[in-house]
Amino acid sequence: MHSHDDQKTYPPLDTLKVVAENVWVVDGPLIWFGVPWPKMPFPTRMTIVRLADGALFIHSPTRLTPALKTAIVAIGEPRWLIAPNRIHYWWIPEWKSGFPGDEAYLAPRVKEQAGRRIDFPFLPLDREQGYPWDRDIATVLVPGSYMTEADFFHRPSRTLIVADLIENFEPTKNGVFMRLLARIGGCLDPHGGMPRDLRATFSKQKSQFRHAVETMIGWDPERIILAHGRWYETDGASELKRAFRWLLT
Repeated sequence: MHSHDDQKTYPPLDTLKVVAENVWVVDGPLIWFGVPWPKMPFPTRMTIVRLADGALFIHSPTRLTPALKTAIVAIGEPRWLIAPNRIHYWWIPEWKSGFPGDEAYLAPRVKEQAGRRIDFPFLPLDREQGYPWDRDIATVLVPGSYMTEADFFHRPSRTLIVADLIENFEPTKNGVFMRLLARIGGCLDPHGGMPRDLRATFSKQKSQFRHAVETMIGWDPERIILAHGRWYETDGASELKRAFRWLLT
């Protein structure tokens, strides 16, 4: 039996799905988010990248089930837990408990947002180089007044990994109200983009924002994996140019 939430997410959930060589996604449960109202349904997605030495880079972790933990260990050694912005941290403590040896990297203001939920040592995700994954994965920071997002590019597979930089909600997975909000917000599939309310928070750092987007376009990604909604399997650079036309022109 399928729940109503299943129709809004990307089943099977909590399951490794191959994207490219050494790249997987795991689609997670629905969350309800909004400050303070209305709370809107967001499907969640984690991305896992395996480096040459078998280390696993775990981006925006979703919930950790026993079956998923077994599957993760079978493909490599979990080593880094990535909270890419102040909103994407909720399941990091669960993973830290399941894999105590992992290093947690938190974007600016995550600790402030999470409070006592982050009660273990962590490392800052506040620069673009100097990380143990640098050889295989490039890092870029997108600074804003509300949050700074760290985005990543896996060079061997030409995969760009983002969190809220682009959202892309499918009409068939959402009700009339959510479709209307997504359309107004500029993030309704297939024309996904940064929600208009978030755009405003990057206005004071517009030149840095533009530089970050131009850097990502320069990487020429084949695909873009998103945390929320349908991700782009092909023409990644073209999708970036389309989604950020308002910024680049």
